[in-house]
Amino acid sequence: MEKRVLVTGATSAMGRAFVKELAIKGHSLILAGRSEAELESVATDTRIRFGVQVEVCLYDALAMDAAARLEEDLTRNSKLALHGVVFCHGFMPDEVSAETDTELREATIRVNYISTVNLIEVFKPYLSVGEYCFFCTLTSVAGDRGRPSNALYGSSKGALSLYLSGFRSRVFEQGIRVVNVKPGFVDTRMTWGLPGLFAVARPETVAVHALQGVSRNHGVVYSPKFWRLIMLLIRVIPDIVFRRLKI
Repeated sequence: MEKRVLVTGATSAMGRAFVKELAIKGHSLILAGRSEAELESVATDTRIRFGVQVEVCLYDALAMDAAARLEEDLTRNSKLALHGVVFCHGFMPDEVSAETDTELREATIRVNYISTVNLIEVFKPYLSVGEYCFFCTLTSVAGDRGRPSNALYGSSKGALSLYLSGFRSRVFEQGIRVVNVKPGFVDTRMTWGLPGLFAVARPETVAVHALQGVSRNHGVVYSPKFWRLIMLLIRVIPDIVFRRLKI
């Protein structure tokens, strides 16, 4: 059976990294994103370089009916069977601006949480039966504990992590793998120019770690791996101390 994988946010730096790694493994791909021109560019490059089948489909996570529209587009001409779905779309607002901007707050929650939950629930029935199938979702180490510098972004990723934990248990007996990838700082447009960055990882590194986690059925993957220890230490700091830290 054809192992077809859907990648959302496929034109982002993280999306492109996953597209490359999946193509190397021989998967056929469906690329979803907001810009048809950029999607076609990535698709053409992937077909030429790796010789795999690639389709493109428009997807805007901010749209109220985004999941239903994507489902309709992908099932319009044929029965849809997916081996896996990789979620690379996301949004990190300016925290100060979000304090007074209702639309910015709602957009952050919709893109980072609601849109992914809707897609998972919509596409779960389309996952192929047989050899392992998967959902691979990018959250963030920012979701492990709230910090004043990114309380809104971190809370949206934390909510998604909590959902994935429950969903993983719900579909365990069906053989569906649910992998929550928690990157630290990654060299993307989202983090460019932010102060205080260290040990910045390449998107390709995160993609490799994530797909290793899928193959090994790891529920949670920190990338790079040292973030697991860092976040463990951060989580055990007493609140009365943590609230005074300027992080």
